[in-house]
Amino acid sequence: MLKKLVVKNYVLIDQLDLSFSDGMSIITGETGAGKSIILGALGLILGQRADVGSLLNKNSKCIVEGVFDISAYKLKTFFEDAELDYENLTTLRREINIEGKSRAFINDTPVNLATLKALTSQLVDIHSQHETMLLNNSKFQLEVVDAYAGNEKKLNSYKQALNQYKSVQQRLDELIEAEAKGKADFDYFNFQFSELDEANLSDPNEQTTLEKEQELLNHAEEIGSYLAKSIGALSGPDESLIANLNLVLQSVSFLNKYDDRFEELSKRLKSSIVELKDINDDLERESQEINVDPVRLEQVQDRLSLIYKLQQKHRVDSIEALIEIRDQLSEKLANIGNLEDEIKALQSNLITLKNEVIAQGNDLTKSRQKAIPAIESEIKKQLSDLSMAHAVLKIEVIPAAVDQFYSDGLERVQFLFSANKGIDFREISKVASGGEMSRLMLCIKAIMARLSSMPTVIFDEIDTGISGETASKVGAILQQMSKHHQVMAITHLPQMAAKGNNHYFVYKEEVKGMTRTHLRLLNSEERINEVARMLSGEKLTDAAIDNAKSMLEAS
Repeated sequence: MLKKLVVKNYVLIDQLDLSFSDGMSIITGETGAGKSIILGALGLILGQRADVGSLLNKNSKCIVEGVFDISAYKLKTFFEDAELDYENLTTLRREINIEGKSRAFINDTPVNLATLKALTSQLVDIHSQHETMLLNNSKFQLEVVDAYAGNEKKLNSYKQALNQYKSVQQRLDELIEAEAKGKADFDYFNFQFSELDEANLSDPNEQTTLEKEQELLNHAEEIGSYLAKSIGALSGPDESLIANLNLVLQSVSFLNKYDDRFEELSKRLKSSIVELKDINDDLERESQEINVDPVRLEQVQDRLSLIYKLQQKHRVDSIEALIEIRDQLSEKLANIGNLEDEIKALQSNLITLKNEVIAQGNDLTKSRQKAIPAIESEIKKQLSDLSMAHAVLKIEVIPAAVDQFYSDGLERVQFLFSANKGIDFREISKVASGGEMSRLMLCIKAIMARLSSMPTVIFDEIDTGISGETASKVGAILQQMSKHHQVMAITHLPQMAAKGNNHYFVYKEEVKGMTRTHLRLLNSEERINEVARMLSGEKLTDAAIDNAKSMLEAS
């Protein structure tokens, strides 16, 4: 619950430091005194929007700080998940700088607004006149029924089953689309694959080898001619190089008998002759292998033309890349065939999941239908206590269409209302007055508060449209709520103001030509005077004071 609120430099508030206790706290003040400003300041630490217009002094930052006792509300897991320090007395702070930018803190650790809202949504519920519009909201109506029925686990089970169903349905849709596209592309992929497969590409070096062979075949006659000339020069019948060297060897060998120096030259000549004979043999082998072969040349050229064509078509420059494309096409064709089996498996699984969604949804529906009569009965009694003896709330269940799954069940609910006997049930917005809607919403809020662990519930002029004895009964309901929750009520009716355990007074004060809003806790005498003022106006009468005392004593 809220233990302390500190506000600095916010709208008309210069400095405010308030402590709160449990039970029911009343906030009153003259019209325009600034009761809404207090709520606005509190709203900042609840994560509401902030801007530079909130600053009283434009040269200083605005600070709003709230201290909450959260020891009884099992929030340690939230703090662990958010990586925040847990404290039984947790401090929430919001700062707005002179440029209008804001920062939020939980126990002095900076957090984003989403984290701040996630925490404060479990700490404070503010009910204002505008919230009565929720009565016409189908989602809110269903939340009321589920809260009363205690459907949190059933709703989570339904949502989990629905999420699984939707996930498989999405995957199935994707595969069916992929299969349809695959079938449309099959002929195209198959043609491309067949073309590459028939090319029988396996050796990444084939292109280089063929290009070399083509070069040789194109110049076979020229190569053969030069080989023949070379062989003739080395070993031909007419003064060949080898024959002449043999003559030289004979002459030098003859000289050996005159001097040993010529023996080394003889050895070198013999070696040269042997090497030239080897070269001659190699040239002859090459000459025999070189053939002018137009048929083979055409084969090589055709093969290279095919390779070049495929490379150009697929925009690559190597056989290795063509092989990779062929293998990818083969995989695509295989996958197109495999999708059918996977689709059948998913379709079977989807039926199982759909049945589970329906089962969980039916369980949720039964729980809701069981709770509805009790809700209608309890609200009828509360409305009767609020001087609406013949008012009845009827909750109508509207089933979803076949195979239609809402995110929160298999139906919608609709609140229908009749304030008087003999009047047909219609949508609340069409038949209920502002005061009737306020009282109906109060009844629902009282039920919701009883069922939840919300620490602090704030009512902003819930008494709009009512007066007298009804206001006293509204106050009694809030008083009953305050036994289990910290309740704060901003009111302009003395009957409600008298019900509180504590009474705070909002007022404006002009200091040096500047208007400031203040809030202070009233003592017993001040409280009697404030209730009397609410009864009689600014001029207090003895009768009003006596009446105020009686009301406070009775409460």
